[in-house]
Formats: sequence, structure tokens, C-alpha cells
Amino acid sequence: MTQQEQPFSQEEGIFVARHRPQHRHDEYDETGFEVLVQMQREHFWYRGRHKLLLNVVKKEVFRRFGNACGLRAIDMGGGCGGWVEYLHAHSGGNFQQLALGDSSMRALTLAEPVVGSFATRYQIDLLDLGWSEEWDVVFLLDVLEHIRDHGEALRQVCKSIRMGGLLFVTTPALKCFWTYNDDLAHHQRRYCRQDFRALGEQANLELLRTDYFMFFLSPALLLSRMLFRRPMLATPEQLQAHLARTHRIPARPINELLAKVFSIEASLVNSVDFPWGASILAVFRR
Repeated sequence: MTQQEQPFSQEEGIFVARHRPQHRHDEYDETGFEVLVQMQREHFWYRGRHKLLLNVVKKEVFRRFGNACGLRAIDMGGGCGGWVEYLHAHSGGNFQQLALGDSSMRALTLAEPVVGSFATRYQIDLLDLGWSEEWDVVFLLDVLEHIRDHGEALRQVCKSIRMGGLLFVTTPALKCFWTYNDDLAHHQRRYCRQDFRALGEQANLELLRTDYFMFFLSPALLLSRMLFRRPMLATPEQLQAHLARTHRIPARPINELLAKVFSIEASLVNSVDFPWGASILAVFRR
């Protein structure tokens, strides 16, 4: 099914599904988008994840599609477009079309100066996509953990991928890393390799690989959660302010040091199988 056959209308450069999606605030609070643009460009975690993911994408896309150009790719639940911006800057030549999808019009509006000059923006609902074999490559980056019915979301995404196409997923990993931060961020769960094997089978997706990451920095993550304890008997507003404080970009020397450590791990992702990590990446093929 082509883009022209999709039941979309266009509003200020954003394609909106005929049945307008409703952003589920209980899964992701829209107030977080205000700082996300800067975070995705500067925070050590996003910089490290972008680099690690790009190394995996280059290997897997080349393995499956060779030097083919003309691929169509979309980041679903991609917020303000930080990953699409990074992919365009570092590997845009492989893709005929880059797109960003999210349920939040606020996020898609904030993404206009980030990706509006080269990427198509869609307001979508992951539980009711309506696409059939539309995309060669789909990204779901730290999205599934927010969705209660993650199995249905994966089935919808699977339908949207062309036969032989690829799906790249990242999520928080391992229950042992669960802290109050997961509660504040509206996470439903953390994942292990076995979870993705089961989800792939349920969604008729072939699991090609799984990789734990944030291995080197996982002790620092746990330490930070212990130092910044959840405030007791706090109001929702106080909890949001606490979440904003604990997720701000660290002081520049610390941020750069952590980025360098993460960068080393990112360079090893295709050659070293880390035994655990605070995050996990999965690659599926339809």
C-alpha cells in the first residue's frame, strides 16, 4: 500500500491518520518533549545509543540489502526526531525516504526544525497503524516498554514492514535494573533476550540478533538511582520536577567522559557479546 492510498490528511506539514490518534499521556507524558530535542543531541546516553545503533544498522542493512539505495525507513514513536536527524546525517544516502511517526502532535511540531526539511512526519497510533508492507526499515527505540499491549504493537508494526524488511528495537533491559525511575517514566516492563524471542514468534517476526548495551555504565546508572532517591509522599508535580532534575544533561566534563565510555562500547557492538546491560537492542526480519 502506497502513501497516497493511506487515509491521511495533512496539517501544517504533518500527515494525520483519518481516525486521529490520541496520545496516551499515561504511557508518555508530553511535557517531556520540551527538553527532548536538546537531550537527543547532547546527552551522553542518546549520543552513545545513536552511535551504537548506527553501527548495527550499517551492518544489518548492508547484509540484507547490500549497497541498495532507495530504502524507505520510519522511526515510530520517535518523539522529536533525534534519531532520524542522526541517521540522515550519517547514513542518509541509503534511504530514499526517511520518516518520523509519533502519536503526539506536540512532538511532531517540535520536530519540524529538526527533520522537517528532509523527513515525512506522521501522527500515528502504534495499536492501529493501518499500513501494509509500506516500509523497508522500521525503528522502535525505547517505545515498547511504555505500551501495555506490546504484542499488538509489534503485530501492527510487522504488517507495516515489507517482506524481508528489518525492525530495530531498543528497550530498557533486565528486571534487576528496575528502579523508581521506571515507575516515574511510565515503564510497563524491562526486557531480556527470552522476551524478544517470544515476542518475535507471536508477531511472526524472525529474531536475527539481540545485544545488551550500557554494560560499562550500568554500575554508574544504579549508583545514580541510589543517590537520587524518589521523594516520599510527593505530589505528581514534585515527582515530575524530580524526574526532570535526574534526567538533565550532566555537567559538561562528566557528560563528555560518559559519552566517551559509551562510544567505546558502541564501537564494539558488532564484535563483543556483552553478558548484560541496562538496555537491550533487538533486530527482527519479516
